[in-house]
Amino acid sequence: MRILVLGGTIFVGHAVAVEGSLRGHDVVCAARGESGAVPDGTTLVRVDRDAEDGLAPLTGETFDAVVDVAPLSYPWVRRALDALGDRAGHWTFVSTINVYADNATPGQTPATGPLVPALEEHSTRDDMIARGEDGVRRYGGIKVASENAVRSAMGDRAFVARPGLVTGSWDRSDRFGYWPGRFARGGTVLVPETDSPIQIIDVKDFARWVVDAAENGTGGTYDAVGPHRPTTEMIEQIAAVTGFDGEIVKASSEWLTEEGVNPWSGPKSLPLWLPAGYEGLKAHDPAPSVAAGLRFSPFEDAVLDALARERELGLDRSRKAGLSREEEKELLAKL
Repeated sequence: MRILVLGGTIFVGHAVAVEGSLRGHDVVCAARGESGAVPDGTTLVRVDRDAEDGLAPLTGETFDAVVDVAPLSYPWVRRALDALGDRAGHWTFVSTINVYADNATPGQTPATGPLVPALEEHSTRDDMIARGEDGVRRYGGIKVASENAVRSAMGDRAFVARPGLVTGSWDRSDRFGYWPGRFARGGTVLVPETDSPIQIIDVKDFARWVVDAAENGTGGTYDAVGPHRPTTEMIEQIAAVTGFDGEIVKASSEWLTEEGVNPWSGPKSLPLWLPAGYEGLKAHDPAPSVAAGLRFSPFEDAVLDALARERELGLDRSRKAGLSREEEKELLAKL
């Protein structure tokens, strides 16, 4: 097969390109080439998706499958479909779990979950972060509009995958990686005490599913999510896999909120933890996706992969998510 990855230099796009290449496919990565290198065995075609004619270097090319990981731009998606849709056998669009309007109800699926309003707009990661919750809703709205465009253009050749928390090498969020990195440092570790569910998907599993879908011509809309389990239990499992032999101190969601600890990600946060009212965001039903071929590697593999990456980057580095040594020490003293 000839596969075009619109992206391919970082995280999900990179993992898809690696998987396609390992299977012997002819993989072309269309990107600026500024965020990183494309995988060995693939070809880089430099494009600029911000420009109206930015995909011109692909003019006349045909592909058995296209994988688009456009993060925050309906115009990018629309232009790609206009330029390549009639010359592509299959089209994967990587969306997000944030398309759902209901964050409280567990067990939702694409067939049951209401969506946020579609937004045919362009945004940036920095703008989304600056807007906080409004930025997350805007992110979801742009993805909804992009999904609609893909399904309209490609019909049953469209495969729309809505990932939740994706983990693995080159994850730039520091959310999942914070925990194996923190337990590897040892000592006394502050963790949230909550039965609220959490689910992850390893980027390698996600990439395998995307390439499987391209090979099999799978169509439809699915949540790219794994099995869910209580948040504190998952964090304790991470500790066990890393060989942690220190002390775990648990704090309630109410106490953490009172002390100004941020949920989920970002500065002074405890990653993976969310307060009450977000149980549905982290506990979608994976059954339809499993029926469509999604398979999961052992949880230990994701932890060890993240730990190896944390050691490579440096356990004492500044992170985008989590508590600093000083912040954690101060909080532990109050407990």
